[in-house]
Amino acid sequence: MSYTANDYKKGQPRWCPGCGDHFFLAAFHKALAEIGIAPKDIAVISGIGCSSRLPHYMATYGMNTIHGRAAAIATGAKVANPNLTIFQVSGDGDGLAIGGNHFIHANRRNINLNMILLNNRIYGLTKGQYSPTSPRGFVSKSSPYGTVEDPFRPAELCFGARGHFFGRAVATDAKGISEVMKAAVAHQGASVCEILQNCVIFNDHCHDAVYKPEGRKENAIYVEHGKPLIFGPNREFGLMQEGFGLKVVKIGENGITEDDILVHDAHCEDDTLQLKLALMGNNDGFPIALGVIRDVEAPTYEQAVAAQIEEVKGMKKYHNFTELLETNDIWEVK
Repeated sequence: MSYTANDYKKGQPRWCPGCGDHFFLAAFHKALAEIGIAPKDIAVISGIGCSSRLPHYMATYGMNTIHGRAAAIATGAKVANPNLTIFQVSGDGDGLAIGGNHFIHANRRNINLNMILLNNRIYGLTKGQYSPTSPRGFVSKSSPYGTVEDPFRPAELCFGARGHFFGRAVATDAKGISEVMKAAVAHQGASVCEILQNCVIFNDHCHDAVYKPEGRKENAIYVEHGKPLIFGPNREFGLMQEGFGLKVVKIGENGITEDDILVHDAHCEDDTLQLKLALMGNNDGFPIALGVIRDVEAPTYEQAVAAQIEEVKGMKKYHNFTELLETNDIWEVK
């Protein structure tokens, strides 16, 4: 059966006009229609925050949980209902501050969840405090003289927790979101999809470098497994390995051809180069990497739990409550 975006829509979104959540929601509806999962087979689970209102606008199963606990609830839902496709939606505050431990352990356990991290580098719902992804020196209501903390970089946190899937897209890039979401759903295990979005009230323009198509041509690189890492308005630049790092080169200069450009390997178990790609773009002369950066197969948590239960059942003399009772001495009262 085929579906349209309207099959996944519900209610009237209540976000500020221009909020990145509007852009992502519209792209998410379209992506689900392309993927073709029945709405009855989907659960969208969120925590607390502007982005966490998203389940209210989905014609699927959904749950708005408490602050930072979305991954914990999603884990239980997936183990109890392994046939459900589960999307866990959190903001950078909900997902990486109070929910930080749940985030790293969901990755470590490799639970088959699609974790969507809507990153606007601010606490929007509570009116503009700095978040775990706000850059050092960021001025906000809770850091009027600039925060003195270094931020989490979501990819670094995911990889450090032995995560097997990391993708990134921009809220205004529907095609990019679709490609990342398709790959995340196809991946068996925990997937982290970082969505870059602006908060028009408290942190507008924070992702302006890639928020518009012309900006992405100048400042982003779309990575694709098995394809050379080429970017630029005219695809004139590429990435080459230099020692333990990367360097930007111009194709055609100094005898450099497309054959010299590094080819992206999203399936490599060693995440060294994948992490370097994921951390590019912090005013370092490198483009921001978009697309599927890491996608590696590994056993999933819920499959391992189910297999363990079957193994233990096979070793027992009883398999249900009646058989359990009959393992002991029994007698009949007349």
